[in-house]
Amino acid sequence: MPSDRLRGWMVALFLAVLAAITRFARLGTPTDGGMPVFDEKHYVTQAWQMLQGGWVEENPAYGLVVHPPLGKQLIALGEAMLGYTALGWRFSAAVAGVVLVVLVTRIARRLARSTLVGAIAGLLVLADGLTFVTSRMGMLDIFLVVLVVAAFGCLVIDRDDVRSRFARAYEEGRIGASALGPRMGVRWWRFAAGVLLGLAVATKWSGLYFIAFFGVMSVALDLAARYRYRVRRPLRGTLARDMAPALWALLVVPACVYLASYWAWFTSETGVDRHAVGQDVGTGGAWSFLPDAVRSLWHNHATILEFHAGLTNSAGHLHPWESKPWTWPMGLRPMLYYFADGSEITGCGAGACVRAVMLVGTPALWWVALPVIAWSVWRTVAHRDGRHALVLTGYLAGFLPWFASLDRQMYYFYAAPMAPFLAILVALALGDLLGASRRSEERRVLARLVVCCYLALVIVNFAWLYPILSAVPITEEFWQWQLWLPSWR
Repeated sequence: MPSDRLRGWMVALFLAVLAAITRFARLGTPTDGGMPVFDEKHYVTQAWQMLQGGWVEENPAYGLVVHPPLGKQLIALGEAMLGYTALGWRFSAAVAGVVLVVLVTRIARRLARSTLVGAIAGLLVLADGLTFVTSRMGMLDIFLVVLVVAAFGCLVIDRDDVRSRFARAYEEGRIGASALGPRMGVRWWRFAAGVLLGLAVATKWSGLYFIAFFGVMSVALDLAARYRYRVRRPLRGTLARDMAPALWALLVVPACVYLASYWAWFTSETGVDRHAVGQDVGTGGAWSFLPDAVRSLWHNHATILEFHAGLTNSAGHLHPWESKPWTWPMGLRPMLYYFADGSEITGCGAGACVRAVMLVGTPALWWVALPVIAWSVWRTVAHRDGRHALVLTGYLAGFLPWFASLDRQMYYFYAAPMAPFLAILVALALGDLLGASRRSEERRVLARLVVCCYLALVIVNFAWLYPILSAVPITEEFWQWQLWLPSWR
């Protein structure tokens, strides 16, 4: 690890301050006549009812509550402090947005063993339009992103901890004591990752994708460590000594945490579907030995799954701002969250103004995704660079699973978990550029110039888009200038 620990934390703190300034400025705008905008209407109202009624949704008018409770409970914390206002229902999301910048900075620093690369990654995610807008809306996605990235960070620390344990065993001559290699004992960082992944699923079910990908990644890291330190039978050692603890930490623990997230629902009498047994579900049957509360929750989840499975294009569920996953790597189809124009909109210096919030990734960051991913694949395959392999795993976990159900209605905000991993991939690529230029002074200067110009481009691009990311009044002409591609309209 870098020896500049103090400077590393000072950099992270500085970026956190910048993130707080950008995330909290004008946080109370826009609203729809003082009410939530876009999908805030679902989660903000349910969060408010949770705050008023025992932390559980109980209004029968909802018909169906389609997401687990944790994200809405986090929104409710902001409402508890600041009331049923835009600032209140967006406060927790903004805090999460600041935390995300710190997490990305620290994780990239650890992966690259460079405070500079960590700072670059933090700056990139700070200036990304998608994460910016996501952290300023009373919706669930930013909480999912933070929990997934935090779990990833825990697994990165666990990797380093396991390597240090193997190194100690190797130096002490204990590697050959068993053909399977040493046991690793309790791994608290992997346990913490399991807890965080359980919380991610308790926010949105798409957290399940990261459990699958991170579980495979963790076992692969264990196998690589046993190969690296010359265990005689590394594969058998991994299967015998690492597989079961991995399943416990990254499957059983998340499942328990997920069930625990329904504590308010279990203790309530009026939660949605709380007493489905005897009403919507018969009291007999093969599963009647289970407690009624468990069967009621199972019925509730089956109903939610049926709802999501039926939300397809073929069933007529079409949306003008829908996007499919192949457009996400470059952000080719953004999403309009809010739009208002006409004579009642003032403040742009013209007779008619426009206010808009568009979920769009900063093009200077997202449009380099394909070459950066190609570079990371090359580094992984040709140079066995585990740093790129780890981050690619997180990126692909937020991307590939959506191809399994292309008929389903999808939106660009589903790509939010991809953004921090993209920022880290770009930062690692820039770090590789700086590292490869050490052979001569001329190359060092040129590499630094390229990196500085690119970062300046990202920041300027973000500043250009800022009015349509935060509903600043602009002229109709300037609004048209902001729509760079036909797919943005």
